Amino acid sequence: MIELKDIEFHYREGPFSLRVPALTIERGEQVAVIGPSGSGKTSLLNLIAGVLVPDAGEVRVGDNVLSRMDDAQRRAFRIARVGMVFQEFELLEYLQVWDNMLLPYRIHPALRLDEETRQSIRTLAERVGVGNFLHRFPRRLSQGERQRVAICRALGTRPDLILADEPTGNLDPATSQTIVDLLLEQAEHREATVLMVTHDHGLLDRFQRVVDLKDFPELDMEGGP
Repeated sequence: MIELKDIEFHYREGPFSLRVPALTIERGEQVAVIGPSGSGKTSLLNLIAGVLVPDAGEVRVGDNVLSRMDDAQRRAFRIARVGMVFQEFELLEYLQVWDNMLLPYRIHPALRLDEETRQSIRTLAERVGVGNFLHRFPRRLSQGERQRVAICRALGTRPDLILADEPTGNLDPATSQTIVDLLLEQAEHREATVLMVTHDHGLLDRFQRVVDLKDFPELDMEGGP
């Protein structure tokens, strides 16, 4: 379960502020996050992942109170428990596609990389259409292909929380549906929770619930990420 209480977050530069009086998401829920540009959708995901720390309030994910953890503890939690699909992909240009997909296993000793896991990730790559690109470097991929590699990396650790920031933003409609199918199928299979930021309102009926940031009465909409 995810629970945010009395959250306040501000960037040091600029007028942006995000305030979330209360938000609870149950284990296994599939939630779409929408809102105007600059309303804080990416910031909300980063607070839940422990990338950002609130100025006030509490962020709890299961038994973990992220707002009380230090940076190393939050990083360990994120690698072991969270599958993140970043808006800017965050692929390492000097690693081939296959090594980018396996990166979480290389940097966290709690993740065990065995042959079953390797085969599972290969299957994911085939399903999203990048199975033939495993030995290419990211610079040789299109934006859509890079996005799909990032999704495989996020799902490859079998996370119980999937946070996806516009994962279909660079994809055509048919591939977008395939990606959403894959995310929700993998989540349901593992009873994982999904939060996906999207501007595509045509995808909203695929989710059990929609969180619209403009509905938070204390949200300052003056700009931000």
